[in-house]
Amino acid sequence: MLRFIGIFGLLLLLINPKFSKISYTLEKPNLVLLLDNSSSMQGSEETVKDLLGKFQNSTELSDRFEIASYQFGKKLRPLDSLTFTDTQTDIQKPLATLKDVYARRNTAVVLVSDGNQNIGQDYGFSNSKNPMAMYTITVGDTTSYEDVSIGPINVNKYAFLNNKYPLESYVSYQGQGATKVRVQITVDGASVYRETVNLSKTDNLKNISTLINAGKVGVKSITVNVEALPSEKNTANNTKSTSVEVINEKTTIALVSDMLHPDIGALKKAIESNEQREVIILKPTDTSQAFEEADIFILYQPNGLFKNVFQFIDQKRANVLIVTGLHTDYNFLNSIQPDFQIEIGYPEQEVFGNLNTGFSKFDITDFDLVDFPPLSSDAGPVSFNQANETLLDVSIRGLNMETPLLSVYGENERKKALFVGEGLWKWRMQSFRNTGDFLTMDTFLGKLIRYLSANTSKNRLNLTYSRNYEGSNTAYISATYFDETYVFDPNATLTISITNTDPNSVTNMPMVLKNGYFEADLTNLGAGSYTFSVKVNGENYSETGSFSISDFDLEKQFVSSDYKKMEQLAQNTGGRHSFPSEFKGTLTALISANTYIPTQKSNENFVSLIDFKILLGLIVLAFAMEWFIRKFNGLI
Repeated sequence: MLRFIGIFGLLLLLINPKFSKISYTLEKPNLVLLLDNSSSMQGSEETVKDLLGKFQNSTELSDRFEIASYQFGKKLRPLDSLTFTDTQTDIQKPLATLKDVYARRNTAVVLVSDGNQNIGQDYGFSNSKNPMAMYTITVGDTTSYEDVSIGPINVNKYAFLNNKYPLESYVSYQGQGATKVRVQITVDGASVYRETVNLSKTDNLKNISTLINAGKVGVKSITVNVEALPSEKNTANNTKSTSVEVINEKTTIALVSDMLHPDIGALKKAIESNEQREVIILKPTDTSQAFEEADIFILYQPNGLFKNVFQFIDQKRANVLIVTGLHTDYNFLNSIQPDFQIEIGYPEQEVFGNLNTGFSKFDITDFDLVDFPPLSSDAGPVSFNQANETLLDVSIRGLNMETPLLSVYGENERKKALFVGEGLWKWRMQSFRNTGDFLTMDTFLGKLIRYLSANTSKNRLNLTYSRNYEGSNTAYISATYFDETYVFDPNATLTISITNTDPNSVTNMPMVLKNGYFEADLTNLGAGSYTFSVKVNGENYSETGSFSISDFDLEKQFVSSDYKKMEQLAQNTGGRHSFPSEFKGTLTALISANTYIPTQKSNENFVSLIDFKILLGLIVLAFAMEWFIRKFNGLI
């Protein structure tokens, strides 16, 4: 019997008989309720919640659909509780997300919104190929009101003191008639510009463009305002604010000379043609206090009296332009600095400039030396002891001598230049003869001074932020921190301390490491003026700054519901547009649509007749017992 059981079990394993099992399921189509949770829906809270209750409590819908509910503002979220506090609305993004989630299921979407979108793609056109039908319900006031509004303000972040900076914006009009309104621009509360513009249904946009004087240093608050219409309902969009920082980057250049020469006046006039530069003429015997005011030095034909000047420049690590000529002491010049050596003992001769078109430090394409007279020089060839780049070569009687007339040299944190020749005043006069003004020569010298004034030294801690944020939803401060080798340090810990100036409250938070930078999210801050400080924990590095957050809400920029775009979305996707009072019509359309019918599906499974584990155990047990019994009874 035991042997029979074992052999029978082996045969069952070989044959492995099976039978089929069919199960039936009823698959309902999906009905997605998508509700707008933005602050522009405030005032329609009860209407939206009433609609939600009707959809969720309808037995006709629950028998026919699997109902899922979501809410959205900037992002799509499962419906928890409607608060109507989202400060941004993106309708297209939630629709695209639902399309991906329900791509393989028969789905209808009921969109309850006022139709006003302020970020993202235009939802009215982007869903024409969406397989999901959109049943849109527009809530809110659909009445069209007259409204004027200010568009975004375009202005530079920075402006130089005593210069004019441009400002651009526009005024838009929504209405059926014609009107005349006054636009005013104020800086720190003081009016700097007024204009009256005429607007109508056909001519509903006017550009505002002006130049504003940067009269004082500091962060200036700029406000553009358009007066409200008598019948205007929404005045929140009549004002826009921004800021600009006026900086005083006036460069002081010390022109040091022990002699009187026309070149000195020419250099001063050319450099000061830019109001951001000031030239002070000093003698090499002046006190060090006089030199302290200078940012850049021009040493004109130095001699033995310039010893203290060279020492002061080296201690200050200031940038310098050395101009030599017939009265230069070359022995002194060669001994006082290690950067270059000039051969001496050459007679006075006329030298021309030969432009090096391959010069790469700054743009020289608009400078030429056509008909420029020769300069005077008694210097020999120049040999540099460090990296340099020649801007002008010396040319004598049409032959390029391959020695520099004007070269720049120096390290990254310190820049220097050498000009070997006197008579620059002749070049400036020839520039006037050629073009009728001094612009060519003045621009050329201005670029040279700007190059000398631009230091490329790096800061290990750098901040990126805006001086003014329109609402807290865009308020972020980012920072980068480098180690001693100027490689980004992702292991550093940065903290930011934010102080609200009114009232005086302090918020401390860590900065979060992102992809190659640190970031602080300030979206929870309210409107106001703030100062902040970013510190690197464990290191003696910190940076400070200030910013302001205006009381700006994108959701308040709309006057009425955009039912036309909601209707367009429904038509493009084969759905239906309605208003809350037409709920029964929407319900009937959903139930009667032949597209949304529950589908019965069958699933056939082939099930093995035997359980392999139990049968295998039974076979092993049967053969083992047979072997034991035979041995126990002495059988072979």
